[in-house]
Amino acid sequence: MILSFLKIDLLLYFTRLNIMSYNFELIERYFRNIDNRDSLQVLSDKTCNDLDMQELFMYLDRTKSKVGEQYLYNKLRNIPKDDNNQNLKEEIIEELTNNNELRTNTQKELSKLNKDDAYYLSSLFQEPHMKPPKWFPVVKILSVLSLISLILLPFNVHMIFVVLAIFIVNLGLHYWNKKNLYQYLGSIPQLLKLKRVAVNLNKNLLLSRLNPKLNESVKIINQVRNRMSFFQLEARLQSDFEAIVWAVLELVKTMFLLEPILLFSILKRLNSKQQQIEDLFCFVGEIDSLISIASLRYESDRYCLPIIEGNKIEAKEVYHPLIDGCVANSINVDDKSVLLTGSNMSGKTTFIRSIGVNIITGLTLNTCFAKSITIPRLKLFSAIRISDDLMNSKSYYFEEVLTIKEMISDSQDNTQSIFLLDEIFKGTNTVERIAAGKAVLSYLTKNSNIVFVSTHDIELADMLNMEYDLYHFSEKVDDQNIDFDYKLKPGKLRNRNAIKILKLNGYPTDLINEAIEISEQISSEKVPV
Repeated sequence: MILSFLKIDLLLYFTRLNIMSYNFELIERYFRNIDNRDSLQVLSDKTCNDLDMQELFMYLDRTKSKVGEQYLYNKLRNIPKDDNNQNLKEEIIEELTNNNELRTNTQKELSKLNKDDAYYLSSLFQEPHMKPPKWFPVVKILSVLSLISLILLPFNVHMIFVVLAIFIVNLGLHYWNKKNLYQYLGSIPQLLKLKRVAVNLNKNLLLSRLNPKLNESVKIINQVRNRMSFFQLEARLQSDFEAIVWAVLELVKTMFLLEPILLFSILKRLNSKQQQIEDLFCFVGEIDSLISIASLRYESDRYCLPIIEGNKIEAKEVYHPLIDGCVANSINVDDKSVLLTGSNMSGKTTFIRSIGVNIITGLTLNTCFAKSITIPRLKLFSAIRISDDLMNSKSYYFEEVLTIKEMISDSQDNTQSIFLLDEIFKGTNTVERIAAGKAVLSYLTKNSNIVFVSTHDIELADMLNMEYDLYHFSEKVDDQNIDFDYKLKPGKLRNRNAIKILKLNGYPTDLINEAIEISEQISSEKVPV
């Protein structure tokens, strides 16, 4: 048993190390700024925290580009309203799986966008670009005056003073603009790479079907290609060119204020081309996410394509992909919801999370971790990982009340939903927990909604047996060991092992005897609950 906990601690430690290698602030950048109103549901941060979305993403991610990372993360956070051209996507996945040359060449192209600068590409079509200040025409005038003064210098030596005066003013404006330039020094050169990658991928007839109008977007982006090449040169100068060459070019740019003039000229044009930039981004991101799904399936021992239809859930040998050697379970949910009983660590919460994770991956990636699964197209809400909000002086119970209140509101939607709850209202006393829990759980099942809930309160099982199918997880306890089999069993939990576990862990004998006596009194209703 101690060894099992040690394995869990080591797993958590290495998971945290892995998280550090992913910059989720940048990965989420595209998702946080995109308009996802066309989705059936955007998964909340609360639900993603409950279902360990970051860890799930790291497990699923096989993308080769930063664009693919952002696109795949956004895909996971959005449940679509329909199959979203799924037949074509499956055809592409199959071709990428079977055609080694195509897969290798595609991954090689995508890897050209694997630098962190590519994370900022989305800002070119999601954020308004900087506008020049009202006095900006002065910059153009000074640029022209610099040229004229240099032309006149051979004819009048005294023009050197004019040249120096203009240069000093231009020097100030040049370095004023540096902070503006640095905002785009990463993203604009990456846009040139994105365009080239998209063009190369679009040469494949099958991949080109993802966006038949992509060539039109490429032509529009090409209108500013030459100007954008200046930014690519600027980025290379900082690492590849000799310092003396950099200094000469910096002198020329300062003298004629090339940087601010080109920067604001390009930004003005890019403002009118945001849709075309997004087209390229989504085209490349979709291909990278599809090749990631293909790799995921190839590396998975057990997976299936979900059947998305009806309003019931039928899962055979479903398991949680993040748990090594996870015990698979089967369940059929039709007309009724599911209430789980069982002791701590027996598998209740893991099973609930398994259902949630498979619904997400099934509806977003068309991939589930089961022998077979049928699920409806529905929304997903959860109340699994709740904690005190000390900064806002909110207790655990109050946080739980607010979370479940939101669920009650969501349950009234015309769209079918699934609600995942772990130990409802465990922050309050027994009598009111059971009473409020029963009322809430009955309410949530309206409108064909499905509820998966775990509880230690056997009384809830008796009260809800007309609306909920009852299941339980159990363990075997002897004088020396606790044995969990993590298998889902029909019916409510009959045996109670909590006091046995206290005895197993060396609690005093008189304490154990008193606990057994009180337990028997409560069970025979001699002591009111």
